[in-house]
Amino acid sequence: MKVLCVVGARPNFMKAAPVIEALRKRPEMSVMLIHTGQHYDCQMSAIFFEELGLPKPDLDLEVGSGSHGMQTGQIMIRLEPVLQQERPDLVMVFGDINSTVAAALCAAKLGIKVAHVEAGLRSFDRAMPEELNRIVTDHLSDYLFVTEPSGRKNLIREGIAEEKIFFVGNVMVDTLLKHR
Repeated sequence: MKVLCVVGARPNFMKAAPVIEALRKRPEMSVMLIHTGQHYDCQMSAIFFEELGLPKPDLDLEVGSGSHGMQTGQIMIRLEPVLQQERPDLVMVFGDINSTVAAALCAAKLGIKVAHVEAGLRSFDRAMPEELNRIVTDHLSDYLFVTEPSGRKNLIREGIAEEKIFFVGNVMVDTLLKHR
């Protein structure tokens, strides 16, 4: 199974590190890491790859800064040909940033299954761009990996089928325990 993991900003790196490590231990899994470049400064990006033991990304889309719409659109424009060329079985996204929703939307439009790590979290404040990213990503996802019981409740309340929801625990705790 070919899994393409998409990260873009500091919170993603901490969430993705234990997942990628676990996936790479499975011989039946081929894992590719794409960095969108949403965070690109050394202190917000490269240092986390070094300290978390994340592999160097297979590809950096180098999107950089911009408005929400520009950043989301640029990620989709640059990611679509990669997905078409690589043809992964699954695109895995993390958290609630612009890279998350852009990758989920791009994959879903190409008919590629989407897994969302940290699904179901809600602030119930739609004025927050991250809240909109969470909702859209969850509704596009085929596999929703929740970190806590409230995530499951929120998804079911929004009409997500229970068979798509998996309680997996909190990957941020996994990262903390590994690096403390």
